[in-house]
Amino acid sequence: MRFLNVIAAGLLCFPASAKGCELALLLTVDVSGSIDADEYRVQMDGLAAALRDGIVVEALVAQEAAVALMQWTGEGRQHVSVPWSRITSAQDAEDLAVRVGHMRRQWSRYSTAIGDALLASAALMEAAPSCERKVVDVSGDGPSNEGPLVEYGRKRLAELGVTINAVVIETDASDLTAYFWENVITGPGAFVVTAQGFEDYPRRIRQKLIREVAMQVSKTSVSFVETTGKM
Repeated sequence: MRFLNVIAAGLLCFPASAKGCELALLLTVDVSGSIDADEYRVQMDGLAAALRDGIVVEALVAQEAAVALMQWTGEGRQHVSVPWSRITSAQDAEDLAVRVGHMRRQWSRYSTAIGDALLASAALMEAAPSCERKVVDVSGDGPSNEGPLVEYGRKRLAELGVTINAVVIETDASDLTAYFWENVITGPGAFVVTAQGFEDYPRRIRQKLIREVAMQVSKTSVSFVETTGKM
């Protein structure tokens, strides 16, 4: 019952049919108290720019992807800012990027409850369109310090066949990347991308989306990245 509001919000933009969908992608954005207003804006502008990247747009359209976005922070605080929306054209992708770029922050003073965010993500995934592949994209700048154990959420998503990838924003010497590798991600080919500070986030979120979205449909993209190191 605790996630009924999350599920209801996630249903708002459901299409009449999810036929042809190859990817359900849930973007989850950390808005905990450790992130100030400027850093929040860097995240949202960077994500909006990544969603406008030509490679990403082409891949989302080709897969008729369903995309949603959830802001999260402390226990019981998750907000579906973009309900499940199908991307079947470049205009759909642009509409999504506009919504992300203009998104109002829901909270700014609470702790970091990754386990609870993953459990809410699982509820959203259960209500997602029927897609061949399901991915939760977690961003964060700190370890979980409140709410259910991260393992509970990770296990639930694994049971649903959902892959969890992450983009970690390193701001000190605590090696948050290792924490996410060991405690958060799951699924075949799951990975962590590391941003060295918020200024590095826009570049890294673009790389991450290309890796988890575009490379699934383009062997040419994979070869280009592997041989040149560019994204």
